[in-house]
Amino acid sequence: MNINDLELQLRRLMDNYFDMDGYSLFYQAIEKLVGEEVLTPIQNNQYNGRTPALPLFYWVNIKVQNTKWDRLEMMKLSDLFDFTYYENHPEWQTEDEWNRIQNLYTFLQTSEEREIVSLEERCLELFGHEKFLLDSNQFPEGKGFLTRIGVTEEQLKIVKLGEPFVFWLKQGKEIKDVQRVLIIENLSFFHTAIQLLETNQLDYEPELLIYGEGTKIERSFSFFFRMFPEKNYLIYYAGDLDAAGYGIVMRLIEKYPETTIQPALKIYRKMLECQDQKNDQKTGQLQNLKYCGQFFEWFTEEEQEQLMQLWQENKRIAQEVLTIETWRRWM
Repeated sequence: MNINDLELQLRRLMDNYFDMDGYSLFYQAIEKLVGEEVLTPIQNNQYNGRTPALPLFYWVNIKVQNTKWDRLEMMKLSDLFDFTYYENHPEWQTEDEWNRIQNLYTFLQTSEEREIVSLEERCLELFGHEKFLLDSNQFPEGKGFLTRIGVTEEQLKIVKLGEPFVFWLKQGKEIKDVQRVLIIENLSFFHTAIQLLETNQLDYEPELLIYGEGTKIERSFSFFFRMFPEKNYLIYYAGDLDAAGYGIVMRLIEKYPETTIQPALKIYRKMLECQDQKNDQKTGQLQNLKYCGQFFEWFTEEEQEQLMQLWQENKRIAQEVLTIETWRRWM
């Protein structure tokens, strides 16, 4: 445990932390926990930079507890559950965990009669909060609950709903008319593309534009299949020429192999002509060589050389190079 991270969380939770001389109280509390052997300081000559100083890192000592649950009660539920994990990890035999297991058992006894609902709705029903299985920061005990008790999400009769996305249907078209779809990573070019679409100047002549909103489209694209009729669509993706953009389109292709998704090459080629506006790769972007290679394979050898040079220089071309003004050079 990083002691500075712990103090920062306390400061965020307590409005009067500094007024009450919070660090002095924090120091005393940590020293007390060390004395009670709840915490063990890691002696590596790293300190928190405060006075009086505390070691920067501590081990949290989890004391193994004796089995708390009634074995007879566990046997009553063993027709649906395997308690092996809890027998091997008695520290999880808490009252809260048992209450969750009982709620789950009651549900599973009549689950065949239940309707399919969202994960959030089922979490609220069974565990008292809609984010219990989703927010590991707020509910760390929720992250592995289903694995510990050996139950799948399918048994909960849930569906993970796609997040709605912003889209633009070409004027005069109806949902049933949609055949070609263009997903656009960034908001600026999304609005530019609307203007180009309505003046019949946009590549691929799509009937539908979707605002991808960066990586959000990876979570929201499943909503497309709930909203639009089932058919064979031609779906093109246009994003930044950078590590994040490569990853988004390649992961979409991976996740939806039965759907025709491909990079919008005509648009990317226009962006490649704007080398004079390249800038530095965003800090913190995961540069995945796998997605880079897969993306480059869609282009000609000459174009691959240009893309590789950008990659090696740690440069990128943002989608915002495509404006109403710059588009004129290709008209």
